[in-house]
Amino acid sequence: MIAATTFGIDGPVLSARERDFHRQAQPWGFILFKRNVESPDQLRRLTSELRDCVGREAPILIDQEGGRVDRLGPPHWPTHVPPLDEAAGAPLPVRAAALKDRYRRIASDLRATGIDVNCAPALDIAYPDTHPFLRNRCYGETAEDVAVLGRAVADGLMEGGVLPVMKHMPGHGRGRVDSHHDLPRTDAPRPVLELEDFAPFRVLSDLPMGMTAHMVFEDIDPTVPATASPKMVQTVREQIGFDGLLMTDDIGMNALSGTVEERVAASLAAGCDLILHCNGDMDERERVAAVVPALAGRAAARADAALALRPRETAHA
Repeated sequence: MIAATTFGIDGPVLSARERDFHRQAQPWGFILFKRNVESPDQLRRLTSELRDCVGREAPILIDQEGGRVDRLGPPHWPTHVPPLDEAAGAPLPVRAAALKDRYRRIASDLRATGIDVNCAPALDIAYPDTHPFLRNRCYGETAEDVAVLGRAVADGLMEGGVLPVMKHMPGHGRGRVDSHHDLPRTDAPRPVLELEDFAPFRVLSDLPMGMTAHMVFEDIDPTVPATASPKMVQTVREQIGFDGLLMTDDIGMNALSGTVEERVAASLAAGCDLILHCNGDMDERERVAAVVPALAGRAAARADAALALRPRETAHA
């Protein structure tokens, strides 16, 4: 059985308890953060050991956006300016070429360490009042720019052998608070959302994987964030037209309410395919594993279709 979850881990090496837990829990994949990264050799050993402990080529995810959100950095990997500033002011084709080249190089760095999924492109639109935690991670200030640049990012990653995960569906740009700490909301009318915020996701709806937004869209569902909202997931599937693997954003973020078990149940009931749990807390991982179901049915088919796009060879220690 493969469980419908992706887990973060505690540090740069696996503990015996973690190895035993993952062998039993069989998460679909893993996600890495700065706390897991020391050097290229260490990272290759870690990604190989993660796959060995589940006995398969499990996907290994990371957020390597370039800019403020870089899990791999100096002295072993290069720094980048925030995506919004890449070739800022240049014509759109120049900016697209620059971002495609950036993400092709990022993909090469990731593949060399055994990482095969990057949580990008971020298709959120940068508005004047977008919270600073997100704004300069965006690619542009219009739906057209974000769609063109997001496609360039996705193409660069895939040409480099890394699968993209578009985020944060169906659009996080109107958030005025940081969803790591608070629940963002927008009262923008649905027609405006469909014309602007949802549009880049519609253009890139052919991508294999997407990640939800922990944000309330009051004109569609005023009660719960998109991650836990059947109405919002239906919007993602039907209005945006995305039929790829839909994972939650980190269910440990404070934008969500309830126990970790309640967050898992609400997200899956809403229609998410996969639970993303990032903080590496072992006790929480065990609680998630106790309630998360096997990846099955349409969700399993979406996961298989996404992973079928991976190159056959992944770096190992």
